[in-house]
Amino acid sequence: MYEYQLKKNYFAQLAEGLQEPVMKELGELGAKDMRPEHRGLHFSADPAALYRINYSARLISRVLAPLVSFQCSTTDELYAHAVKINWAEIISAENTFAILSNVSDSGITNSQFASLRLKDAVVDSIRTALGSRPNIDPEDPDVWLNLHIRKDRATISLDTSGGSMHKRGYRKASVSAPMQETVAAAALEMSGWEGNVPLYDPMCGSGTLLCEALMRYCRISPGVFRRRFGFENLPDFNGQLWDRVRKDSDSNIRELPPGLIFGSDISPQTVKIAGTNLKALQYGERVSLEVRDFRALDALKPGIVITNPPYGIRMGQNEDLEVFYKELGDFLKQKCKGSTAYIYFGEREFIKKIRLKSTWKKPLKTGGLDGRLVRYDMF
Repeated sequence: MYEYQLKKNYFAQLAEGLQEPVMKELGELGAKDMRPEHRGLHFSADPAALYRINYSARLISRVLAPLVSFQCSTTDELYAHAVKINWAEIISAENTFAILSNVSDSGITNSQFASLRLKDAVVDSIRTALGSRPNIDPEDPDVWLNLHIRKDRATISLDTSGGSMHKRGYRKASVSAPMQETVAAAALEMSGWEGNVPLYDPMCGSGTLLCEALMRYCRISPGVFRRRFGFENLPDFNGQLWDRVRKDSDSNIRELPPGLIFGSDISPQTVKIAGTNLKALQYGERVSLEVRDFRALDALKPGIVITNPPYGIRMGQNEDLEVFYKELGDFLKQKCKGSTAYIYFGEREFIKKIRLKSTWKKPLKTGGLDGRLVRYDMF
């Protein structure tokens, strides 16, 4: 039996600073015995909870099922252990696969070479068993494997998510440096918005926050567009149970009332892109969009204002950042009275330029950005 079968233990990868909301989310989806770790969370789950987490979790990047763990300080030892695994019951000769590796504090120092030796072991094992071998596809493989080596202890896992879970599938078009879907979902979770008041994004870009807000309110699972999941390659995969889990999750979908979610942006092309992405989602046509500079908006009804304003390379060099953020602060102060604003700053140095007193600042890191979500109560 594999390690995950013996221990019913899995590992969720997540952005730094999200342990608390992720524990709440995964607990609601059936995870137990949760133990936070740097950029991750160990948890136990039965098969139904594993399928449900992969289909419905909004805040995590992927879920790994450990297959084997062993000591190794050389790539030859890595190969010798890995080639003994019965890979043919996980990957067929017709499948494609790829490997993500992370190596630290070990005799093996090169993660790419470690991936290569694991690839050799997988291919040789399957060729011996089946007489032919699977191909590598580093972009969109049928099976993702994960190799983690730390202090000469290797763990080989199967990615049960089948690739990063931030790729929801609704993004049909994009703009420069769009907000990552899991970051948008985390910002909405931190805001506590449940649809009891209107939500506005006055700089909506390609509409990521709007799409995530719609999915959150309507209870549309983030995995609804995913063609395949990695857990379908597990040797103990239960197809009937998976069908029940998916149908149960989809039965909770509710309609989006008109006049609840609003978005605007100064760029007509950007608003068109946001509309395209929203229309990929059920009830997306009920999100109100308009082409308007936030500085020209009328006063908003009390609600939630949440946005990811341009910064750094997203701004370009055509506008003075200090003036831009001062005007954003003026907009919140003058036109958002009675609302609570949540502003995501991808670069922290811009927080002081908005010239407003914040209620709190919370870390929200992604893609190398040491970002902050900042709350402003506009009395």
